[in-house]
Amino acid sequence: MRGAIAAGHPLTAQAGAALLRAGGNAVDAAVAAMLTSCVTEPLLTGLGAAGYMMIAPAGKTPVLLDFSAQAPGRGAVGTRVPLDPIVVHFGDAEQEFHVGPSSVAAYGMPAGAAAAARYGTAPLEELVATAVKHAREGHRVNRYQAYVTALLLPLAHSAGLTAFEEGELLVQPELAEALVRLGRDGAAPFYTGDIGAAIADTISASGGDLTRADLAAYEVIEREPLHVRHRGRDIHTNPPPAAGGAVLTQMLEALPDNPSQADLIRAMATPKSHLNRLGSTTHISVLDADGTACSVTTTNGAGSGISIAGLHLNNMMGEEDLSPDGFFSHAPGDRLPSSMAPTVVTGGGGAELVLGSAGSNRIPGAVLQVLVNVLDRGMPAQEAVDAPRLHLGGDHLHVEPGIRPESELPVTRFRAPNMFFGGCQVVERTGSGLLRGGGDHRRDGAVVVV
Repeated sequence: MRGAIAAGHPLTAQAGAALLRAGGNAVDAAVAAMLTSCVTEPLLTGLGAAGYMMIAPAGKTPVLLDFSAQAPGRGAVGTRVPLDPIVVHFGDAEQEFHVGPSSVAAYGMPAGAAAAARYGTAPLEELVATAVKHAREGHRVNRYQAYVTALLLPLAHSAGLTAFEEGELLVQPELAEALVRLGRDGAAPFYTGDIGAAIADTISASGGDLTRADLAAYEVIEREPLHVRHRGRDIHTNPPPAAGGAVLTQMLEALPDNPSQADLIRAMATPKSHLNRLGSTTHISVLDADGTACSVTTTNGAGSGISIAGLHLNNMMGEEDLSPDGFFSHAPGDRLPSSMAPTVVTGGGGAELVLGSAGSNRIPGAVLQVLVNVLDRGMPAQEAVDAPRLHLGGDHLHVEPGIRPESELPVTRFRAPNMFFGGCQVVERTGSGLLRGGGDHRRDGAVVVV
C-alpha cells in the first residue's frame, strides 16, 4: 500500500490518491486534493479561502502551516460599505450570513498550497493538474454539493456557478485559468501580481477594506502544534491564535480513559455560541506508506458572493463567530480566530491516526468523539466516524439517533445523522500496519486506499 486518503468529495479523494499512486508523499496528495476541492466543493472552499495544514513527516517533529484569513484594512481609504445580510433556511433553523465587499478578508489558499508543496516531492504544476482538468471539463454535481448549493443559492448565483442540481455538469473556466497560473507561477500573482491587483482594486472600489497592501503583506506562518497525551499517544493539533485545537486539548485533558457519555458531556462543557452555523468547511486526511501524515482543513466561510479572476472570495469579515467583539473589531493584519483543528496522533511507531472535521464550532467535539471511538473504544476508522454524535452548546444538548442522553439538560433530538455534527474525515494505520479510513457520510466523505 502506498497510502490512504479521506476527503469531503470522491473526486477530491481520487485526486490525492493519484499522487500517491505516482509515488508522491502524503503532502503531495493533500495539496492535490485541496486544490481539487476548490473545484468540486466550490461553496465550501476555493482559491479565495483559507485554512490550516498539519504536516507530520515520518520521524520528524510535526509542523502546522497557518494560511488562515487575515483582517484587511492596510491603507484603506473611503467609506466602508455595510455588510450585506442574507437569510439562509436550513433544517429547522434560519441563519443570517453577511456578505459583500466588506466581508472579504485576505485569503490564504494560494500561499498555503505553494508553502505546503515544499514539503512534498512533486512540482506545483503537477499538483494542480487534476483540479485544472475538472474545472475545464466539468464534473457532475453530487447530492451533498447540490444540497449546499440549494442552501446558499443566492451566493452560488452571484459567485458565477452555473450548475445547481444533482447530476448537472459544472464547468469553471476562470477557475481553471487561475489554477494554471498557480501551478506555473506560484502564489505571487495572487498577492503581488496582476490577479491580486485586480482583486484588491475591485474590492476597494466597491467599498471593501481589502487593499493591495493587505495581499502583499500576507504570509504563511509555520507554528508549533499543540500537544496533549491520551491513551499513551501523542496528539498534535492546531495551536493559537486558532481556538479549535486549544478547545480540543482542554477536552482531552478533562477526559479519563474509557470515558462515559457523562464524561464526554463534562469535557465538552465549554462556552459556545451561534449553534446553528452551517460550517462551510471541508477536511482532508492523508497517511502514506512511509509514515508521513498530513491533515488539512479549509473554509470559505459562506463565501462573499464575489468572484474575481476565478476566485470566489471568502466572507470571513462577515462571520459573527470570527468577530466576537463585533464586526470590524480586528486590526489590519490580525489572523481571524477559527475552530478548525487538523490533528495527527502519533505513537511509538509513528503516525497512527490523521483526522479533522468540518462544522464550525462543532469541530472540536466531532474530532474528540472520533478520537475516543478509536483510541478508547477500539473502533475501526469508518465505524468511529459513523457512530452517532452529540454536541453541547451552552446548556443545550444536541444528539443524533442512537444516543440516549444521560443528562438533565434540554435536548434537541435529530431524526437522522446530520451535517450539523460535522464532517470528520479519518485515516489510520493499525497495529499490523494496515491502512484504512473513514469518510463521513454526513457530508459525502470518501476514502481511497492505494
